Amino acid sequence: MSHRDRYEPGVPCWVTTMQPDVDAAAEYYGGLFGWEYADGGGFLTAKLRGRDVAAVAPLAPGVDPPPAPGWLTQVSVADADAAAAKAEAAGGRVVAGPLEFEIGRLVVIEDPSGAVFNAWEPRMRHGAQLVNEPGAWAMSRLDTPDPERAATFYGELFGWTTESFGPVTMFRLPGYVGGEPEQPVSREVVAVMLPTEAGEARWLVNFWVDDLDAAVARSAQAGGTTVAPPFEAPPGRSAVLADPAGVTFEISQVSVPAG
Repeated sequence: MSHRDRYEPGVPCWVTTMQPDVDAAAEYYGGLFGWEYADGGGFLTAKLRGRDVAAVAPLAPGVDPPPAPGWLTQVSVADADAAAAKAEAAGGRVVAGPLEFEIGRLVVIEDPSGAVFNAWEPRMRHGAQLVNEPGAWAMSRLDTPDPERAATFYGELFGWTTESFGPVTMFRLPGYVGGEPEQPVSREVVAVMLPTEAGEARWLVNFWVDDLDAAVARSAQAGGTTVAPPFEAPPGRSAVLADPAGVTFEISQVSVPAG
């Protein structure tokens, strides 16, 4: 298992799905991953064995243009205002924020190709307390038509460097030690990037599962759809699903031990 209580600046730390029907989404993901929830005024914190793993939230009011349903990845920062300024200087756009919460400060950012993510300055909540095991978030991937521009943008914003690994580019934070000792890539890796020929840039979140085929079947029974059926993705197998609201995400069954 992989418990976390702190995330260094520049490290992805949390994922939230923005949904038109929070209760319906909570039921779907609860059945898929075994999550239970704590209600914080309509924002649901998903828990696995009592530890925070993700959030299910209503579509953000007052944001123009209104956000589409989706999964958002948050990256920890030391200063939300400084992150917003850096993002704009590097060619990105601040969509909203900094937004003030008791648990932290949030900036919604769009990178130069249109992929949306959050910068998170922690107060009470630092991020996911359980990662890299079945039912928990493991990694986020940037799909983009312009990998070179993305590499420059995220390097200027977070200090990420890049390393090619076949068709995939790995984002690394030099000096950081995360992940799991058994993983086949450097523990400095904080995210990955995949080039796309066309289409919208996006951050795709990945969750681990015990049994990939069983999880795909549970998703279908709960009203989800299979965007990409199970495929080989060393060190295991993966599939891309969409929840009943059409929000896409990836699940993986890995061959390395989860704990």
